[in-house]
Amino acid sequence: MGLSTGRPSRILSALGARHDHGAPGTDDLAKDKKKKDAGGSASAASSGAKTGGLAFERPIEEIEAQIAELESLSLSTRLDISSEIEALKARLRKTIDKTYSELTAWERVTVARHPKRPVASDYVAEICDDFFELHGDRAFGDDAAIMTGFATVEGRRFLLVAHRKGRTTKERLECNFGCAHPEGYRKALRKMRLAEKLGLPVVSMINTPGAYPGIGAEERGQAMAIAENILAMFSLRVPILAVVIGEGGSGGALGIGVGDRVLMLEHAYYSVISPEGCAAILWKDGERSPDAAEALKLTSKDLLGLGVIDEVVTEPLGGAHRAPSVAMDEVKRVLLRHLDELGRVPTDRLLTERHEKYRRMASIEGRFPVVGGAIDTAHEALASSGSEGAPAGESDAVQPPEGSGSGDSPAGLTSRTDGAEGQGAS
Repeated sequence: MGLSTGRPSRILSALGARHDHGAPGTDDLAKDKKKKDAGGSASAASSGAKTGGLAFERPIEEIEAQIAELESLSLSTRLDISSEIEALKARLRKTIDKTYSELTAWERVTVARHPKRPVASDYVAEICDDFFELHGDRAFGDDAAIMTGFATVEGRRFLLVAHRKGRTTKERLECNFGCAHPEGYRKALRKMRLAEKLGLPVVSMINTPGAYPGIGAEERGQAMAIAENILAMFSLRVPILAVVIGEGGSGGALGIGVGDRVLMLEHAYYSVISPEGCAAILWKDGERSPDAAEALKLTSKDLLGLGVIDEVVTEPLGGAHRAPSVAMDEVKRVLLRHLDELGRVPTDRLLTERHEKYRRMASIEGRFPVVGGAIDTAHEALASSGSEGAPAGESDAVQPPEGSGSGDSPAGLTSRTDGAEGQGAS
């Protein structure tokens, strides 16, 4: 059993008997304990600030407060209470494990929004060996809510496109809390086309409550910008890997979310609408957000079962906010594995599988069309055409498209100039 809340008091009382041997006196410790008891609410508030104040984490916070108190006593006295501290830590691990194994959909939404959860800028600093940011859409401006740039991780080069929420209050205001404007999505598409010219894969990190719905954004074509991104990402001739690292809200997420592989962190969420928005529309009652979260099937487990995502990235015990470095290292490991796998897929097959992936997504036999065997048939056709005189290397792993460069591309780089893709790149 772990330590009860009254046990520190008994330890303090026991310390009084050691006054003659140079240990702190009972009066001093009693005064110290009295101050701590009087400031109990302040201690709880401090613990709440550390974890973000999630309601379901209060039992966890109480145990953490006890551990912190005993560790402080251990440093200020010569009393050996290491066994008691270890017992509390074991109890803490069990409590966290039990709590997080029973989270409701709404509680997972609150974890995904945790203020200490790693954001895109943290991933860049933690896992990228090199990052060169690219700005602007060459039409209106540079939207800070979407970050784009060339990244290198353990020798793998790719274009990173990510929602940027910011860490401090000032940064969050500058980034509009991750709610992108049309110029942000146009910037993302322009840089993705540049990556296509260079033959670089695209990695997308999704973390937004939704695209910004303001009047100015609508006047500048918010819906069209998102729609153009979704359409264009289906035809990009490079691998696309999307990772939902926090919130995946509505079209704001889909605007950079079409991928050959879609991954999702264990406690992230991905939904057509926020639970609050759904509750307001269906029931005109924001208090029913937890009911909406359950109905939306927005958790990683639900979406994996529906085939909307391809893999769930495991988070550390207690969520990514408790061990950010561990969480980001796991994302890095999974990201590199998928980049290596996608890099070995021939380009034509990559595009075929990307289209078929979304055609069969969440299909329900008897209600929605089920695409059966289309991928295998397409692969057989590609293999047959490739074996009947296709030029050597044409069906190998992804290669930079042929053509002449333009736009963002430095001199000497190439791009596609045929068909719709050439028009979109110009």
